[in-house]
Amino acid sequence: MAVYTDITEDDLTRFLTAYDVGTLTSYKGIAEGVENTNFLLHTTKGSYILTLYEKRVDQNDLPFFLGLMHHLADKGLSCPLPLPRADGELLGHLSGRPAAVISFLEGMWLRKPDANHCREVGKALAAMHVAGEGFEIRRPNALSVNGWRPLWNNSSDRADEVQPGLKTEIADELDFLEANWPKDLPEGVIHADLFPDNVFSSVTGFPA
Repeated sequence: MAVYTDITEDDLTRFLTAYDVGTLTSYKGIAEGVENTNFLLHTTKGSYILTLYEKRVDQNDLPFFLGLMHHLADKGLSCPLPLPRADGELLGHLSGRPAAVISFLEGMWLRKPDANHCREVGKALAAMHVAGEGFEIRRPNALSVNGWRPLWNNSSDRADEVQPGLKTEIADELDFLEANWPKDLPEGVIHADLFPDNVFSSVTGFPA
């Protein structure tokens, strides 16, 4: 269940007064996802997603993510948009967490995608890569080779509990990768979290 931070109706109602979304009529937690808390909001003006960014998320990264959504939408991609507050900011705070209200896109994630669906996802990703080329904010990939050593240091002592000799094997492989990782690869915005429940499709199967 991806609702790590609970919210009260009174707190949410006060929070939404900073947005041009009408009056809250209902809200419910969204089960999918593993990192942030998400709610589906219904108001007198429509449906929205409320995201509370949890402790694992670096708040300094949020301008990248929120700005990227606006950039991609400006380039013609079907992309949810963070709504501005009355003060012009895209972020507020709710229940001790940075929070954003984001436009809602209709769609569903497919339990049994086929080759045609995968083709459409590939086309959508290609369009995103092209559209993201002019995005000015940069964010290093925390899960690329530079991020592996800290993860390994936190777990290496127990590696041999999984399989004898695994600690040495992984340490040697990590040394090799760090020494030989190419330094001149092309760079650009990627999705990097492309699980089936992160791909919304319309009834015709096209990504939304």
